[in-house]
Amino acid sequence: MGDSLTKKIIKSHFVKGSMKPGQDVFIKVDQTLTHDINAVMTYLAFEQIGLKRARTEISVSNLDHNLLYIDNKTPDDHIYLRTAAEKYGVYVSRPGNGICHTIHCSRFAVPGKVLMGGDSHTPSSGAVGMLSIGVGGMDVATAMTGIPMRLTMPEIVKVNLKGHLQPGVNAKDVVLEMLRRVGIKGGLGKVYEYVGEGAATLSVPERMTITNMGAEMGATSSIFPADETVKKFMEAEDRGDKYVEMLPDPDADYDAEMDIDLSSLQPLIALPNQPDNVIPMSELKEHPTVAQVFMGSCTNGSYSDFAKAALVLKDHHVDENVQCTAGIASRQIYKQLMKDGYLDMLIDAGVRILELSCGPCCAIGQVPPTNGIAVRTSNRNFLGRAGSRNCSIYLVSPESAAATAIKGTFATAEDILGTDVDILATVHEPAHYFVDDSMLIAPLPEEEAEKVEVVKGPNIQYLPIPEKPAEHLLCKVSLKGGDNISTDDITPAGAEFSSMRSNIPLMSKYCYNRYDPEFSERAREMGKSIIVAGENYGQGSSREHAAINPMYLGVKCVIAKSIARIHKGNLINHGIVPMLFEDPADYEKIELGDELEILHFLEEIPTRRVTVTDKTKKFSFTAKLDLSDAQIEVVLAGGQLRYLKQELVKEGILEAEA
Repeated sequence: MGDSLTKKIIKSHFVKGSMKPGQDVFIKVDQTLTHDINAVMTYLAFEQIGLKRARTEISVSNLDHNLLYIDNKTPDDHIYLRTAAEKYGVYVSRPGNGICHTIHCSRFAVPGKVLMGGDSHTPSSGAVGMLSIGVGGMDVATAMTGIPMRLTMPEIVKVNLKGHLQPGVNAKDVVLEMLRRVGIKGGLGKVYEYVGEGAATLSVPERMTITNMGAEMGATSSIFPADETVKKFMEAEDRGDKYVEMLPDPDADYDAEMDIDLSSLQPLIALPNQPDNVIPMSELKEHPTVAQVFMGSCTNGSYSDFAKAALVLKDHHVDENVQCTAGIASRQIYKQLMKDGYLDMLIDAGVRILELSCGPCCAIGQVPPTNGIAVRTSNRNFLGRAGSRNCSIYLVSPESAAATAIKGTFATAEDILGTDVDILATVHEPAHYFVDDSMLIAPLPEEEAEKVEVVKGPNIQYLPIPEKPAEHLLCKVSLKGGDNISTDDITPAGAEFSSMRSNIPLMSKYCYNRYDPEFSERAREMGKSIIVAGENYGQGSSREHAAINPMYLGVKCVIAKSIARIHKGNLINHGIVPMLFEDPADYEKIELGDELEILHFLEEIPTRRVTVTDKTKKFSFTAKLDLSDAQIEVVLAGGQLRYLKQELVKEGILEAEA
């Protein structure tokens, strides 16, 4: 049997380990990316490691998420990130250039290479046949050292696409259909590999929409072949010399397989408050007044997305009850839309054009009104994701979003255009994009970089380093959480909170602010504590602050029914031991404030079975550690930074500290 595309890339980057699903495999990483609201901790970590320069082929620091500058904190962060990038040989995508995933796929991604990025939607670059994986910031710092990265070898699922999308149906509907089928946990430990004659009909930006939202299924990554479509895209970006054909073997062996007939899809909608809460729009039973429509983001901010939305809006106007905004994904897309007249159509219809940034997707601006309904083309609709816990977020395609803005309630492109909906099929990606990299700052030569002074504003505080696990742990439960707690719940999104992320002592005061406002003070008073939670703990964004803040507040362990992949890695990296209930029924017996005791903790960690005694309720239960040998080593070392320094000394890359 032949190899899948994913397996080919892993084989070509293999260093050690096993390629059996579920086992550790260590691979070489070619490229990394970061963005501003997560990256300060990444570069502070890299600075503490002590290397003079990133040892990857390409690393990129994107200043794209928080551009509101509500006070000095974020501009200070941006100055730090720019000067740190100059110091360590990293590209900078300046504010106004566009959203990181669109920029990376357009200007840096290479078929067959491996990318690790400090954002859960890094798999966007799988659209061009690049194995792209979202990780925490400490993992990005590790990859920048050139040390092979640990990956749990995924199962590879073949998604055979047939037919072609009908006018008014978007690639967003493909990934919503995937979410409807497999759910928000269905992709755990998997890579979805999209193939077939239907895949060949999708443009690279359409593929990006699908690979981007694979994160919402919990997938390790998603990927398309680097075929003729990718070649044309890279040529349109003046990067044809970087194209390499990357296809699965005709007889490739997969761990599982599923089919989707693109021709049969209809417009779908994700209802609040999870992206897998999906139904056809035709089955909506209620059509309430919509307060806000947001089109764009890294998920659906492409040229074609906005051109189609503009054609729906042409000769119509946004309903008087609706605030409609557009977040175009990059400067080159903006200029092309302007040249071709689509920007005029949007503005004439009453759409407000926002900065070229992530913005509303992560609650940085455009928070909906009290009890308002927000319809968005972005990727997440968690409770509180838009900056308010009393609004309702629905996810749709740009065509449906534009129709909804006109109607003032849920609608599809066909509701507006009728039989003229076929005009949407005339929209195609440009044969050549406006290529202008003047907003990219290239790395300095090493001798110049050594002279750069890294500028740290007053808000940029140290990166806390965790302690090693104690032999005897006796502490209280500081939080009893439910299912599907997201990283937004742990570390709130929004302009104000995002500007605090370079200051852990300040940010930690708002840990769990929207989920349990008393948590921070309670944990601080306890000194050390344990968090107990239900299913899918830590779903969503890759933000490692959701691990750093609890660690700073003294959280030593998380015991949950299940833990999301990236968040589990972040917990390990930052010295919090992630454990699972062996018997989920034990979760029900524990209450907030219970005192838990673990004897011989250091001895039990390598056995992957830990006995926990609830001294308050007077019963004992078993927690298991679903960790590999390599992860156990990091846990026992007291986190990734301590472990990484040990490994770099062993490799002779760093000298041992005196």
